[in-house]
Amino acid sequence: MKIKFQYKIAIIAAFAGLQGAYAQKKDENIGTEVVNVVKPYTPTISDAFKVKETPVIEDEKEIQKEEIKYNIFSFPVASTFAPAKGKAAAVDKEKREKLFNNYATLGMGNYGTVNAELFITENLSSTEYVGGMLRHMSSQGGIEDVILNDKYSNTAIDLTYGNRQQKFTWSTDLGYQNQAYNWYGLPLEYTTFAQETVNSIDPKQTYNTAYIGGKISTKESFFHDAQIQYKRFWDGYGSAENRFFVTPSFDVAVAEEKIKVDFVADYVGGTMGDDTPTPIEYSNFNVGVQPSLLYQKDDLSVQLGAGVFYTMSKIEGESDNKINIYPQVKASYKVVGDLMVAYAGAEGAMKQNSYADFVTQNPFVSPNLFITPTSQQYDIYVGLKGKLASSVSYNIRGSYMAEDNRAFFLSTIPGINADALAPLNNYQYGNSFGVVYDDLKTISFFGELKADFSKTVSFGINGTFNSYTTDQAEAWNLPTIKVGANLDVNITEKWYAGTNIFFVGERKDITFVSESVFPPAPSTVLPAGQTVSLDSYFDVNAHVGYKYNERLTGFLRLNNIANQDYQKWVNYPVQGFQFLLGASYKFNF
Repeated sequence: MKIKFQYKIAIIAAFAGLQGAYAQKKDENIGTEVVNVVKPYTPTISDAFKVKETPVIEDEKEIQKEEIKYNIFSFPVASTFAPAKGKAAAVDKEKREKLFNNYATLGMGNYGTVNAELFITENLSSTEYVGGMLRHMSSQGGIEDVILNDKYSNTAIDLTYGNRQQKFTWSTDLGYQNQAYNWYGLPLEYTTFAQETVNSIDPKQTYNTAYIGGKISTKESFFHDAQIQYKRFWDGYGSAENRFFVTPSFDVAVAEEKIKVDFVADYVGGTMGDDTPTPIEYSNFNVGVQPSLLYQKDDLSVQLGAGVFYTMSKIEGESDNKINIYPQVKASYKVVGDLMVAYAGAEGAMKQNSYADFVTQNPFVSPNLFITPTSQQYDIYVGLKGKLASSVSYNIRGSYMAEDNRAFFLSTIPGINADALAPLNNYQYGNSFGVVYDDLKTISFFGELKADFSKTVSFGINGTFNSYTTDQAEAWNLPTIKVGANLDVNITEKWYAGTNIFFVGERKDITFVSESVFPPAPSTVLPAGQTVSLDSYFDVNAHVGYKYNERLTGFLRLNNIANQDYQKWVNYPVQGFQFLLGASYKFNF
């Protein structure tokens, strides 16, 4: 079989060769033809074209996609893998300081000084609480070269009850304060007083304050908050004053903006020197509305508003009613985020003056003052605040303010009495201060720098320069320069310390100069007042404390360390170097 198959292949190959030779021989003379090429074909882009027609799909029915459903068939797989539990890295946490609701403080020092405080607060329930504060500060005096009694005391008690609800909170306050001071500032530098006269002076004056008030604030309501208070103030010379004010605030939605509307109703009235031959009756009632619109966009914030006040004043039977309109515009712009914020504004308001406020500023005023409100027409200011670093902040500001009926404290001229033959009151020997009113314009520059160098060290310094313009001879008892600085250091967990320094520039006042012994005969003409300068002064204070435990802390306070013999008010020297040693104890019931 194998030999035959090979023979067949040889025969077929031979036959194919004969056929090829025959074909070549048959087509051997096929002839010739000449082809002339005129130009080779060069295709151009215009020869190409695009079919502009859209092909028509002739399928009678489009193919619908079939919805595919996925199912996961899970079944447990045996595994012996056990992941290791993670462990947080150890973090050193500071011991949380225990908070106490109450504390008591007691300190004693030279000049017979006693300082005591007691603060107590207690939660009656999850929403109710009560609190109380008792404060006492007194000194037995002993200022060098003072010939009248110069001791003082200040005792106050305040009680409060509060209620915190989900949609509103409110509280009510009740308090009483008793103060005792002495008009010890006889003008000994400028005249000589007879010993008989000195012995006849009883310089003591007492002030009493009783008040009741309350506050309320709401959430998610057009009524925002309100404060109300009634205060009764009286002294040891028959002067008495009533003060009542209420200040509700509302938020009114207009379109997409909110308008804040503040209302003010402030009344003060009373009688000065009721036990003197010429008592002074007065009353001042201010009613005002202060609407404002707050606009905020990106880094710009603008508050546009105005204040409209109607004032009804009455002094010794003479009435004076008037309407005043004040600007209340504020704006701020973040130039470089929180690092640099520029701000400006123009604000004004009717400021209520009162006998109680004057005593707070100067406890040596006489009990026969004229009381009238001050109109702050405008206070135009521009400033820059921000941060120099994460822990250093700054604030600089310049302002121009105009006030009508600004109150100035001015030393009284001795011997002025309605009845020339009547004996002088204890405050009529040039040892008290009256109040005079005049227009005042003030150009002011303020700068402040605060730094928290670490959790244990903080520092601050600020200064103000003022330039005054008034129709009077001087801007009485107003300093042109005030500078203050403070430093607080936590030395260790147990020890802490701090210091503060302040400087007050020169002021002007009036006193009288007499070469004769005072008082003169009734027919003698008293000398006129003479302008005097009160020297500038600085005061250095410091404190150091030791925390014995979380409840008990001891402290030492040092005041007027440089023992400066300066006068804050004319003829009123202050105490020299003072120290106060005491302790504070925290506790819970």
